[in-house]
Amino acid sequence: MTRPYSTKVLLGAGAALVVLGVAAGYGLARLTTGEVQSPAPADRRKVLYWYDPMVPAQHFDKPGKSPFMDMQLVPKYAGEADAAGAPTGVRIDPSATQSLGLRLATVQEGVLSGGLTATGVVDFNQRDVAIVQARSGGFVQRVYGRAPGDVIAAGAPLADLLVPEWAGAQAEYLAVRRTGDASLTAAARQRLHLLGMPDSLVAGLDRDGRARTTITITAPLGGLVSKLDVRFGMTVAMGQTLAEINGLSKVWITAAVPEAQASQLRPGQGVGVSLAAYPGETVRGTIQAVLPQAQGDSRTLQARIELPNRDGRLKPGMFATVSFDATSRPALLAPSEAVIRTGTRAVVMLAMDGGRYQAVEVRTGREAGGQTEILAGLAAGQRIVASGQFLVDSEASLAGLQVRPLPVANPLAPSGGMSTAKPMAAPSLQPAKPALLETTGRIEQVTQDGVTLSHGPVPAIGWPPMTMTFRVDPALLKGLKTGDQVRFGFDQPPAGPTVRRITKIGGGA
Repeated sequence: MTRPYSTKVLLGAGAALVVLGVAAGYGLARLTTGEVQSPAPADRRKVLYWYDPMVPAQHFDKPGKSPFMDMQLVPKYAGEADAAGAPTGVRIDPSATQSLGLRLATVQEGVLSGGLTATGVVDFNQRDVAIVQARSGGFVQRVYGRAPGDVIAAGAPLADLLVPEWAGAQAEYLAVRRTGDASLTAAARQRLHLLGMPDSLVAGLDRDGRARTTITITAPLGGLVSKLDVRFGMTVAMGQTLAEINGLSKVWITAAVPEAQASQLRPGQGVGVSLAAYPGETVRGTIQAVLPQAQGDSRTLQARIELPNRDGRLKPGMFATVSFDATSRPALLAPSEAVIRTGTRAVVMLAMDGGRYQAVEVRTGREAGGQTEILAGLAAGQRIVASGQFLVDSEASLAGLQVRPLPVANPLAPSGGMSTAKPMAAPSLQPAKPALLETTGRIEQVTQDGVTLSHGPVPAIGWPPMTMTFRVDPALLKGLKTGDQVRFGFDQPPAGPTVRRITKIGGGA
């Protein structure tokens, strides 16, 4: 009876030894092959706040479930934000930039090349128009075969007019002249002029003493007969219009410029005019006037250009293309392809150190020659993404990063402290008057609209050094000129940055 019991004990002990041996061998194998890995250490980076990727603007001071979505809050680490807690953009491995097709460009100052082109139509010069009228009533005895649309020279005959009342007046003048009374003779001569008799006819009467009752009506200038109301045998009254003639020595080009681009027009600005009738040829001219009334149906302004037409090749009604010369105003320029237009704002992707990219809102101006004028949001020398920016923008959107807005002075903005799990409280409905923002700079240009200053950084609103135009009361600029170094204070009302105080460095102003 004891033997079976001993056998069971030995079998149990042997099985235990086998299990221990297998376990020890497995552990030894893992140690020798390096498969044993210590538990992953906890992320030691500092958590700035937690946020919901679908509502990235709302920050929370502890983890938990999002009050907006059925998901857990995501931490934002210190390495992913600047000292103020603002996102510093999305990071892309530099080795992947080439495969993504990223291409960078530099924001730089320059002059925007000419690019404004508008359509126009050749028109008559409305300052070169002659109206031919009958100076006395009579009958048309002869016409010279003219018709509307004919081009005639100055002095060309139009019709012969018989004036019966001239006969009695001329006979009376000859009788008075024979009396030798100078005063009566002068009065009779004056009566002939008042009846519409030209000086040449009166001179002929003095010369040969023969009365003349027929006068030939001639064209006072050369041009196009646009209207002709004289026919053989008709009766005309004093002052009746017989013909209308438009001169052709100069013509007008009326160009329709979109209202949004009308700020680029200036009287005296040079233009190049090309006509469909003469391909490859360009006629130079200048803007004579920008008409003060916009066309309501097309929302365009009319620019009037006067061109010489000595050879008569420019005919009213011809279609023309007008290219306006660029103004010499300096501007901050960026490639147009780098600007992402969302419909409500314009955004560019700013390239920063360490392979990071930040979406920045900009205010754009004119556009020509593949370049866009940057009015606010960037500074000269900054690098932006010119190609592949949509991929970077999509990555930034997935990461929950916000677009850096245009710099606006807002003294009521939060100081950067963390919010609690509840949304931030709304600011007071009665804000205090903001203090002036101050910096130093150099006056680059003084215009009627304001003053252009190259100024240093404005840390209070995050502005880098840049050149921009400020609104200003002209009285503040008394005694200042281009090139002066100044210290100035400004604020930012809805109308735009406005200088409220300016002082010349080294002297009062």
